[in-house]
Amino acid sequence: MAERLQKVIAAAGVASRRKAEALIQAGRVTVNQQTVTTLGTKVEPSDHVEVNGVPLTKEKKQYFLLDKPRGVVTTAHDDKGRKTVVDFFPEVHERLFPVGRLDYATSGLLIMTNDGELTNLLTHPKYQVEKVYLAKVKGIPTVDALKQLRAGVRLEKRKTAPAKAKLVSSDQKQQTALVSLTIHEGMNHEVRDMLAHVGYPVIKLSRQQYAFLTTDRLVPGQSRPLQHEEVAQLKRLARTGKRF
Repeated sequence: MAERLQKVIAAAGVASRRKAEALIQAGRVTVNQQTVTTLGTKVEPSDHVEVNGVPLTKEKKQYFLLDKPRGVVTTAHDDKGRKTVVDFFPEVHERLFPVGRLDYATSGLLIMTNDGELTNLLTHPKYQVEKVYLAKVKGIPTVDALKQLRAGVRLEKRKTAPAKAKLVSSDQKQQTALVSLTIHEGMNHEVRDMLAHVGYPVIKLSRQQYAFLTTDRLVPGQSRPLQHEEVAQLKRLARTGKRF
């Protein structure tokens, strides 16, 4: 049965579906030796598809939970030679890629996989998977600041979705605080921008939870395979919004 080209590329573990679309538009995909740049093109199982000159192969699906350290780039390759999240999986032969991203200075939970379908489910704007961050901030947020975060704040031309915001602890002497922020969007630097907007710049940031997953029993740089039921539960959660 014919399927959309970007879906086939994602299912082969080359990239997420959105990244696959970018590869197609950039002219880096061929079908039966012909370059294809039209999104929505359908291919048959018998068609020969290549990405960057490399034929698609059926890879074993791999799923890992990584506790990303600070100072690591959330990408497969870095032209500046910095350490990437893929470098933590030297024994994995499949082409892993991160689900979403954490910026260079942010640590915490990151899902790594070669399953494009799962990546699309977890990162597409219409699916609302909660992510919990713990931020150390300058200053001690007021009740009004927390209310603003819970209502959503305007960043440039858009307003963020309402967040769950809680003051975890504060240090009156140092004038710093720990704030827990739960969001379901995934814009670049969103948590940092939200907290800065209400007057409390982030000193240190870590993602503590992704849906029901946590980094319990992991230390920065460690990873573990996701269990089959955990993967199934993630897909159910993304599609229905229900944990079980």
